[in-house]
Amino acid sequence: MQASSPGKANTSTPSTKHTAPSVQEKALEKLDLKRDIDLALHLPLRYEDETHITRLCDAHEGETIQIEALVVLCEPVFRPRRQLVVHVDDGSDTCILRFFNFYPSLQKALAAGNRIRARGELKGGKNGKGEFGGWTMLHPHIRSTTESLPTALTPIYPSVAGLSQAYLRHAVLAGLARADLSDTFAPGDLSPLDNSIGPHPLWTLRDALYFLHHPTPDVPLETLQNHSHPAWQRLKAEELLAQQLSQLMARRARASLRAPTLKPLTIADSLYTRLLATLPFQLTRAQSRVCAEIMHDMQRTVPMHRLLQGDVGSGKTVVAALVACVCMDAGWQCALMAPTEILAEQHFRKLLDWLEPLGVTTAWLTGNQKTKERRDALALVASGEAKLVVGTHAVIQEKVHFHNLALAVIDEQHRFGVAQRLALRGKLRHEGMEPHLLMMTATPIPRTLAMSYYADLDLSTLDELPPGRTPIVTRLVNATRRDELVERIRQQIAQGRQAYWVCPLIEESEALDLRNATQTYADLRAALDGVQTSRGNQCISARVGLLHSRLAAQDKKTIMADFAQGHIAVLVSTTVIEVGVDVANASLMVIEHAERFGLSQLHQLRGRVGRGTAASACVLLYSIGEGLSKTARDRLKAMVETNDGFEIARRDLEIRGPGEFLGARQSGEAMLRFADLGTDNALLEWARREAPMLLHQHPTLAARHVMRWLGGKSEFLKA
Repeated sequence: MQASSPGKANTSTPSTKHTAPSVQEKALEKLDLKRDIDLALHLPLRYEDETHITRLCDAHEGETIQIEALVVLCEPVFRPRRQLVVHVDDGSDTCILRFFNFYPSLQKALAAGNRIRARGELKGGKNGKGEFGGWTMLHPHIRSTTESLPTALTPIYPSVAGLSQAYLRHAVLAGLARADLSDTFAPGDLSPLDNSIGPHPLWTLRDALYFLHHPTPDVPLETLQNHSHPAWQRLKAEELLAQQLSQLMARRARASLRAPTLKPLTIADSLYTRLLATLPFQLTRAQSRVCAEIMHDMQRTVPMHRLLQGDVGSGKTVVAALVACVCMDAGWQCALMAPTEILAEQHFRKLLDWLEPLGVTTAWLTGNQKTKERRDALALVASGEAKLVVGTHAVIQEKVHFHNLALAVIDEQHRFGVAQRLALRGKLRHEGMEPHLLMMTATPIPRTLAMSYYADLDLSTLDELPPGRTPIVTRLVNATRRDELVERIRQQIAQGRQAYWVCPLIEESEALDLRNATQTYADLRAALDGVQTSRGNQCISARVGLLHSRLAAQDKKTIMADFAQGHIAVLVSTTVIEVGVDVANASLMVIEHAERFGLSQLHQLRGRVGRGTAASACVLLYSIGEGLSKTARDRLKAMVETNDGFEIARRDLEIRGPGEFLGARQSGEAMLRFADLGTDNALLEWARREAPMLLHQHPTLAARHVMRWLGGKSEFLKA
């Protein structure tokens, strides 16, 4: 369908001349309302009931009502501040309307003697004697009595600056009238859905949209607000089906591509078997199983598209190294991209230790390299001499040319945007070929997310930790007990142990009363002055280090190296150490203002300790202040009650919704606007069953359905 311009929805005679877009048209584009169907699917945030008049004598304080009254007096006053004060009388009582922002046109409309309708929240006031002083409304919505009362609730739409509700209502109504709202389901396909949404008959898309834009006042408002009304159920079912179809289409599109050809793993002295023999530990059963799953995928003729999920410390890096060996044995290159330089360098050091003795050349790419170092690395990559390339987003820059990339590994994949992930996959320059893609995450994916947003991925799970990892004890400690905590750190240091102290800010902020990293660093240096710690057979003075994102790259490396080697006893840091830091001797993690962090982030930070044999603890320092929010309390409670990353992920989904897990997967676009994965499992199950049948039996309808709901956004699901 060729969409009309939504910005001209209220224009009676379309212009044939090319003119600059109006303010309203630009505003509509900001809301991504480009097609008629986009306007039709732009649903109200809430509704106002302007269908009836309430008499002041029947009203109650705090109610939002509409009155019809005669203006008795209208005058601007200037104390205590400039405002327009309007006295009105509806025949049963009087009310004062106050406007702090007003134009002459409003003053004219509210001239004494005019009859008007005013809708707003009714407040009662008392005079100096404590007596009731009359009703007031602050900035009520004003209408003329010449207009007939509406027969439906008035929709209030999401909007932006430059776009009035009146204009938006007109544009939406015009788009609704022009849009193709014909069903894209095959006959009979919707009948199984009736049972999943209760006894109500399923609405057509057309009826559902027209109703939700203008619902009648007899409908319980709660069913509109909580999206439980049958009209909402129809829209959520359509949206989930579009998502499932787009995932299936992405799989089908990949099936038409060719993958690099890898030989079966049969050679006794292969890189894989040699690395396995030199590792200082044995693989867990989960690691062996996952390696087999990935290698089976890589020996197929279509590109792998797999997500490896595993809790903090479950050993994802060694799995990546082993499967990379299979590619390198076949003469291909591999790349590993991480979101931060600290994490990328941690991977680089590990892989270098494991693979350099086996004769593998590894290149390092980051945005902070010196010119000659970067030029040399680029030459190694382009020639194919570097079989493994590790780095940050610098790996995908235009000047990076791979000789023959076969495997792209993306760690902490949710931190990368769609364009960045697609760019790495596009580094294989052979016609019609695409590298295998392995994405890794330390945030386990709850089942409902795996069924929806990650349905186009094959999923591998590391569900056990390597032996010898000690459980981490998590404690909640009020910030008023800081001195006790510092004393405990003294004791840990005296025993030769190390600790992290994580702060949410680097510098003082007037907006947030948070202790910052620099102040904490100074305080701990003073408090621990003279404390001795053991390193090897030596007894030395304990050092406190400071690490944050504004430090120069070389300074970060030096501080991390000193901490890893035991030269620094306490590392004060911002969240740059959330991932990629592995120091076995660190046994205590203190998180300042833990109530300010997300649950996934808290779990990641806790995972920085417990990597050795010593008993480890995570202390969540919290400040009550004006009181913790329910969300903050739920997060802290979850951290204390479980160390299981899968349970943490499940609770995080309940508390925060899917955004925490998806990160930039959809490049900032909310692919599910209406459906709720926490409450719409029945609809999701239906969509999963229906999508394959619709795509197979009615591919044209399926394509129309996806285009209607996702438009160009379906491309995001391919990454």
